[in-house]
Amino acid sequence: MRVQSLTSGRPAGGESHWRTWLRSRAVRLRSLLGESAGDDGDDERHGIAGLGALFSFVVRVASALITFLAQVLMARWLGAHDFGIYTYVWVMVNVVGTLATFGLSMSAVRFLNEYMEHQHPALARGFLRFGRLLSFGMGLLAAAGGILLLHLFPDLIDEDFRLPLMIGLASLPAFALTDFHDGTGRARSWLSLAFVPPYILRPLLLLIFVGVGVWVFGMRTAWAAATALTLSTWLVAITQMLLQERRFRRELGGVRPAHQHRQWLAVSVPLLLLDSFTLLMTNVDVLLLKLFVEPSQIAIYFAAARVIGFVAFVHFAIVAVAMPRFATAYARNDIAAAARMLRRFRLWTFVPSLLAAALLLAIGPFVLALFGESFTAAWPVMAVLAVGYLARALAGPSEAMMAVSGKQTFTAVITGSTAALNIVLNIGLIPVFGLLGAGMATAGAFIYQALVFWLATRRLVRRGYDRPATNDPRDGKEA
Repeated sequence: MRVQSLTSGRPAGGESHWRTWLRSRAVRLRSLLGESAGDDGDDERHGIAGLGALFSFVVRVASALITFLAQVLMARWLGAHDFGIYTYVWVMVNVVGTLATFGLSMSAVRFLNEYMEHQHPALARGFLRFGRLLSFGMGLLAAAGGILLLHLFPDLIDEDFRLPLMIGLASLPAFALTDFHDGTGRARSWLSLAFVPPYILRPLLLLIFVGVGVWVFGMRTAWAAATALTLSTWLVAITQMLLQERRFRRELGGVRPAHQHRQWLAVSVPLLLLDSFTLLMTNVDVLLLKLFVEPSQIAIYFAAARVIGFVAFVHFAIVAVAMPRFATAYARNDIAAAARMLRRFRLWTFVPSLLAAALLLAIGPFVLALFGESFTAAWPVMAVLAVGYLARALAGPSEAMMAVSGKQTFTAVITGSTAALNIVLNIGLIPVFGLLGAGMATAGAFIYQALVFWLATRRLVRRGYDRPATNDPRDGKEA
């Protein structure tokens, strides 16, 4: 039901205008939070996109706060030794599970929008089935291979790590499935179903399960925490899949799926490389610091990077809203609409990012002091990293626009070159400038990436999409 029908005319049954207005706002809020079918209304619903971005930003901030609280409590409950082991297990699950989707979580934003725009529900159903099976299957294969390897070669890793890692690997199929549904939820603008399960529900369940293990059963071990991680990941994956499937049944009905496996993989594999390079970009500075500085210095840098990293949540929120709209514009071959959206999204990204960076730098010394007195020395690192984040914000969701506009290979190449540049700069600058050198390297890599994508989107807007005006996703493809 449209909002206009709720607010036009005299309220039925003597209902007050104020009450009718409140009800209409509730209906509209549901659509803003991603409860609609995902149509952007030919780029006319600017308010919907804006509040959708705000919603995804709030979810990411809430997730960061919940995760931070969980990390503090788990460190206290488990102790530094076992918490360190759990952290290692979580990083492994996060990296391998993300790559297990083969890039389909990102290509979902393009293909599902394209198929729904051109009214090809059979292809949409086929992509959904293929993505679920491949993500789950690759996660299962990685889990089985990892567990078997650790079983056959027990000396491959320290004894303290072996059992927790084997338990954590069992969560990989569910983690990959959740990551895929993150993409399908964003594709249909179901932001609540895309973000709340992995970013809110999973860390809350993890915290509850670990707390029960500690206070009820007295289990303060890494393998108990890994068990809690696996249980929470599976519960979230099943819940999210069932909720999204109910929505897809409303949209797609009982249509028989059609398949374009080669096309899907041809687009998704470069996006897999993009995911790999992005993971490298977000971890390489900490990894390389281990070669040059003491662990205490790594902790100081990590604290500074995580505090100023809140600025990046603005960029994430805008990308979550922008990608499906760019994909729809690509499906319609409407480069003019994409250009207008890009200008608007750049403004929405840069202004809040600038305000957030200014606020975080102002309160930075006080926030860093919460970690310990020695951590306040990392404020210059925060300032340098802020420059890099602001450069990305100024470019806006340019990378997202390229990725869903048939330029996924170019996007992966540029992101890979950015990761390589980051490695080279870190190796060259850390020995000379220490922690500040790591910040300079990461900021420099972000500036390079932002500049390239800014120029690339300008060229794309000037030349238009490399596709015919009357594109049918079935033309010339397998069925």
